[in-house]
Amino acid sequence: MTEKKPLKGSLTVVSGFSGAGKGTLMRELLKNHDCYALSVSMTTRAPREGEVNGREYFFVTQEEFDRTIQENGFLEYAGYVNHSYGTPRRYVEEQIAAGKDVLLEIEVQGAMQILKAMPEANTVFVITPSAEELRRRLIGRGTETAESLAGRLARAVEESEYIPFYQHLLVNDNLEEAAERLHALIQESKEERAFVEQFRKELRSSIDQSRQ
Repeated sequence: MTEKKPLKGSLTVVSGFSGAGKGTLMRELLKNHDCYALSVSMTTRAPREGEVNGREYFFVTQEEFDRTIQENGFLEYAGYVNHSYGTPRRYVEEQIAAGKDVLLEIEVQGAMQILKAMPEANTVFVITPSAEELRRRLIGRGTETAESLAGRLARAVEESEYIPFYQHLLVNDNLEEAAERLHALIQESKEERAFVEQFRKELRSSIDQSRQ
């Protein structure tokens, strides 16, 4: 019996509404499975107390950030509150080459940028079972004013327009079950991609054989 070769690593882009539980889902995956790694962004802002370079972020100067842009070194990048943030291509590719399944939590516009740079990435949009449940979770944080709650819900309406561009829709109704569904779809996507790559390789070989 032929032993299966280890599958290559992958990139999964995770987006969703504020309050849908994206970060909690990803932490659950990291806790339960050792095949995952979080993408680490690059930023020009200064480290906050307790933050470590290479763990929370790669902290760089604006000059280094701009040079990385010129070298096509980002999968995506953007400016926010006088600072620059980006997803370094090299770090993600190194993790994938090492066999890791990279998880990248990002908003919808950034996800669209990443798909242009790396179209083979998996894309998952995390959603609550209902709009009322989303509202309940946001209120349950205890940090939202009436104005900020309305703003987050309005933002959710805008983000929902991007859902058709995602390969998978994941309803986060139960944390443990949703995390395992996310794990399953990532691994199934990897297996499908590996199957297609092998199939294409065999097709090309068949063409060569038929010409002999």
